[in-house]
Formats: sequence, structure tokens, C-alpha cells
Amino acid sequence: MNATYTLKHLKYFIAVAKHKHFGHAADACFVTQPTLSAAIKEFEEILGLQLLERTKRSVLITPIGQEILERAKDIVLNADSLMEMARTKGSPLSGELRVGVIPTIGPYLLPQVMENIRKTYPDLLLYLKEDQTERLLASLKEGQLDVLILALPYESEAISTYTFMQDPFYCALPSTHPLAQKKQIENKEIIKENLLLLEEGHCLRDHAMAACAWVDARNINAFGATSLSTIVQMVANGLGITLLPEMALKSGITRGTDLTCLPLSKSSPPRDIGLVWRKTSGRSEEFKLLGTFLKEICS
Repeated sequence: MNATYTLKHLKYFIAVAKHKHFGHAADACFVTQPTLSAAIKEFEEILGLQLLERTKRSVLITPIGQEILERAKDIVLNADSLMEMARTKGSPLSGELRVGVIPTIGPYLLPQVMENIRKTYPDLLLYLKEDQTERLLASLKEGQLDVLILALPYESEAISTYTFMQDPFYCALPSTHPLAQKKQIENKEIIKENLLLLEEGHCLRDHAMAACAWVDARNINAFGATSLSTIVQMVANGLGITLLPEMALKSGITRGTDLTCLPLSKSSPPRDIGLVWRKTSGRSEEFKLLGTFLKEICS
């Protein structure tokens, strides 16, 4: 009987490709280095291909190895999805759930919802990772994360989404600013001001520009901050104005400052907040259930 590969072979190969180091890959797989090395050698013999180039200091993936790697990742993800689907049919929203969340949502939304999730789903173990959108999506694609909480929309054929709330923008400015006496801020009034936003790479920057109907970066301060808290302090010191999402205001981000926060005109679109997961995930029904639960909490 001809030998065939197993999921173990695939997972070990993926680990080596990720870490570019047999020892680190073995640690990640909780096996000894000789065990992992033997499995990789056996995998290459089964396929009749050289997948890796080994030197004393580095591990390189061969061109055919790169092709095999992409197929291996798909196979492992689908196999994991099958097991997830079987497990969750009996007990939805239980066990481990690896959640990615962006910095402009996590600190403001999670304190509001975590206690409710723990009470309603006590068997659910949440592991949280905070990062920017593109890196979280890459981790989701690689199977390192199960579901994301992002600002939508985000278009991709490989993902499913569930919007559970809307988060309107407010204009934050010093209380001595001439616009501070108004009831709401019009887009044309923001265009004349020095607008402070997060640095490029944060999706909140793009959503804020869309909210005030800007199509380019004119009048946006070139000094991009890395956090909303930093921007709030800059505005408090008279360096300009900014746009803040409602959830940040409700969490008290302007507490201790002399800022006035006014809603934008009703024509300004809010940012949608939702869950994002792989279409191939075996936990799709679970994520829809979680989305419905979050929608009830945040309404």
C-alpha cells in the first residue's frame, strides 16, 4: 500500500514555512524537533518533491513548495471547519474563540459587551487580539483568528459579514471655538478647519473622511496620530478639530478636557460595526448568533 500524507504532515509543513526555523516550528506544534524533521522528510518522500531548502542558518521554501503550501493551508482550514461545525452543533458559542478587533473599536465596545457575553455564554473562552484591519484580515485568512470585529463595509468574496450596530461621528472641538455654539456641524464647515485624524492605515481615518464627504486629504493635518486619545489631547490644546465615533464618546474619551462634541449633519454616514469571518468556517451559524446577541446589547 502506498503511503499517503496526513493532516499532521500538512500542519508541520505550514509551521516550518511560517517560522522559517525547524526548532521554532516544533515548539509551536508542541513536538520535538527530530519528530517534526522526520515528518517533513516523510512528507517530501510521499510527494516525491523537495519542499524546503535547508541550510545551517535558514529554511527556504522551494517554488513547488510554495504551491503545495497554499493548497495545504486550504486543506487544513477546511478540515478544521468540519470539526468546528460538528462540535458547535451540540453546544453553540462554547469553547475557544479567537477574536480580532481594531483599536478604534476594542477599548470602547468590549467593556460594554464582555460582561453580557460571559453571563449568557459562560462556556465561551474569548481570546482577543487588537491590530489594524489589514493585519487582522491576513490572520483570519491564515486561520489564526476565527472572527473579527471591524468597521464595515469591507468587500471580499472570501468573507461573510454581519452588521450589528451603527456608530455615528461627532465633531470634537474646543469649547471656545466659534462652531461650538451650533447644534450640529455641516460638512462644509469642517472643510475650512484644520482636521486631525489618525495616521494612514487606520480605517477610521477613511470612515471619518467619508462622513464629512472628503475625497482627498486637503486640510487634514499631516501629523497622523496613532490613537484617538492622542488626538483628543491635541484638540484640547488648540491644534485643530477632529471627528470621534460615538462609542468613544460614550466611553468617556473626552473626560477631563474642555471639549465640545457636536453631531454631524444627518446626511453624514455613520460607520457600520460588524463581525467578519471566513465563508468556509464551520462556525458561521455561531457567528450569526453572536452578531444577533451583540445587536440586542448595542441597540
